[in-house]
Amino acid sequence: MTMNKPLANLYIIRGLMLFLFVMTLIQMAQAQKEFTLDDLNYGGSNYHNMIPEQRYITWWGEKPVRLDLEECYAINESNGKEKLLISLDDINEWIGLDDSVKVRSLYYAEFPYADKPVVLVSNNKERFLVDFKRHTLLWRQSYVNMQVSDWNKSSRSVAYIENDNLYVCDAEGKVEQISSDGSRSIVYGQAVHRNEFGIEKGTFWSPDGKRLAFYRMDQSMVADYPQVDVFAREAEYAPDKYPMAGETSHKVTVGVYDIDTKRTIYLDAGDPTDRYFTNISWSPDASTIYMFELNRDQNDCRLVSYDAANGKRKSEIYNETDSKYVEPLNPIVFLPWDNTKFLMQSQKDGYNHLYLMDIYGKELRQLTKGSWVVMEMLGFNTDDKSVIYMSNEASPMQRNVYSVNVETGKRKPLDNGRGYHYCYLSDKGTKLYDNYSEPELPRGIDFINTKTAAGKNYFKADNPWKEYNSPEFKCGSIKAADGTTDLYYRMVMPVGFNPSVKYPTIVYVYGGPHAHNVDARWHYASRGWETYMAQKGYLLFILDNRGSENRGRAFEQATFRQLGQIEMQDQMMGIEYLKSLPYVDSTRIGVHGWSFGGFMTITMMTNHPDVFKVGVAGGPVIDWKWYEVMYGERYMDTPQSNPEGYEKTSLINQAKNLKGKLQVITGYNDNTVVPQHCLSFLAECIKEGTQPDFFVYPGEQHNMRGYQSVHLHERITQYFEDYLKPAK
Repeated sequence: MTMNKPLANLYIIRGLMLFLFVMTLIQMAQAQKEFTLDDLNYGGSNYHNMIPEQRYITWWGEKPVRLDLEECYAINESNGKEKLLISLDDINEWIGLDDSVKVRSLYYAEFPYADKPVVLVSNNKERFLVDFKRHTLLWRQSYVNMQVSDWNKSSRSVAYIENDNLYVCDAEGKVEQISSDGSRSIVYGQAVHRNEFGIEKGTFWSPDGKRLAFYRMDQSMVADYPQVDVFAREAEYAPDKYPMAGETSHKVTVGVYDIDTKRTIYLDAGDPTDRYFTNISWSPDASTIYMFELNRDQNDCRLVSYDAANGKRKSEIYNETDSKYVEPLNPIVFLPWDNTKFLMQSQKDGYNHLYLMDIYGKELRQLTKGSWVVMEMLGFNTDDKSVIYMSNEASPMQRNVYSVNVETGKRKPLDNGRGYHYCYLSDKGTKLYDNYSEPELPRGIDFINTKTAAGKNYFKADNPWKEYNSPEFKCGSIKAADGTTDLYYRMVMPVGFNPSVKYPTIVYVYGGPHAHNVDARWHYASRGWETYMAQKGYLLFILDNRGSENRGRAFEQATFRQLGQIEMQDQMMGIEYLKSLPYVDSTRIGVHGWSFGGFMTITMMTNHPDVFKVGVAGGPVIDWKWYEVMYGERYMDTPQSNPEGYEKTSLINQAKNLKGKLQVITGYNDNTVVPQHCLSFLAECIKEGTQPDFFVYPGEQHNMRGYQSVHLHERITQYFEDYLKPAK
């Protein structure tokens, strides 16, 4: 039987319509997928699939190379095409390693010599230099048992810590033990001053790799905080050296080891008592060491030079004072084409900027100027003698890359002028790769010519959330409590937002120095937990108050000697703004924060007990006299010199005012905000008859690691679900 043509066409059309209908239903179902904390929390099992796709790139001289697990690819930045450079199988074959010790990944491969086809790779026992043109192993070096290591490409020597002592192994494998008295009390070659002042490590190679400057920290006089290891068969004493504000601090000295002479000398910097040494740098000829030195009050900063051969003090080059505090965070950097001039960063005019100085201390010119801050100096384009740096000149919400000519001071933008950018310079600085995001763009990567500012897009990531029912992310500004200063906020709307519904609202807060929460990154830098809560029907509000970073000296120093007060006033301006919105349920406002944000959470709940119904405070500072000396005294001075400030900001005094539901959470072995804070607050609440809840993570420090972070955020979520959400 033959079907007539019109009828056949009708069946085809119906079939197509049914197919399209089914596909639409499938797409709608996909679009309605819900997030879990395993998706949104960094400790979750699916988190790696929910962050924007990345490309890992490094420089081989002026040539970009993409790193992957098993291959490295040379990139033609003009068209984005890639060519296989080396493979993991090649590397292991050329080195001659068997399966038990072979190199497992090329993600950490380095190309240390711009003019040589040489790659640096490693396994868990050795590092290797391999010639990938001749397919030969050039050099190998063992690093078994190295706790901390610092390799120098010029001399191929490595400085490392083993059993608390400092060693140097040269290119031929000869090992010299630099210290013999290393211990928990005498610390060598590691970060000191509790990682304040921009300090991230404790060893500093000279440019030629022949001399090593290193920290020695004597903390034998510092009181022990009595931490306990509860996982031993019988709980064991595991104390931390913890210098509290106003108490005895450690003493730091700087040593210099010479590979050729095998001698160690110490810089003649005088008595280290109640002084801070930071931002160590070398002269290009390796003859002089430069160091910023601060008094304990942190209001007098001096740049001093020392003879690297004998440690003698040469001269004081620069002195900066402030009625509140000076905070050097960056070492000086010499011009590659002039060994007598260097760049220094300072916020002495109110904003962090670049200054051109000579080695005699003369300020030659201020290279950058304006009501914005230099956020990072990347390096130099040595061809046109310009400096490449990151700043928020375009907007306090943004981070963009610029160049400024050292001779003329002419400044120009290099990127697309939007979003939040992280840039990485080639060896000579003629090119950079720009890894950035924008509120609606998960990730982009461009290659940029730093002389012409011509850019070429190499990669754009798809939206990893495209199959999920995501909330709307908004951004705006309000005035601070002073009535004039702009403060920026992020708002995460409830999924399925209906303006006629009143929603329970959670304020997420940090508020402290050296951090911010809101910027022009993807989703305005929203945290995954905010999306999780928006999915559950909450509105999230996040505001950067005065005292947070990248807004200039006056903005940051507004909180001096009274931490939490100005910040709270600004956060309450945010509350007033929320109350003006018809869709905010002003009877159901919660607050959550961690560390300084935990301090702010309890500060806000106890000073405004009728505003906040529920709070979760993680790792909270309770009284600044129990916090560490460098940070605490910078912002609060000592308890002895500022008793009114410490009394005013102490949350011990506020325990009696607690009305809402408050959960306090801490790591049992927190060595940043020690458990004394939480326990003392609980003791006072018991005394006053108020009723906070308390939860502890045994063995954890200040931040929960791995899957414990998922557990933590489940707990935080459940607390708001139990006490803030309207009953059904």
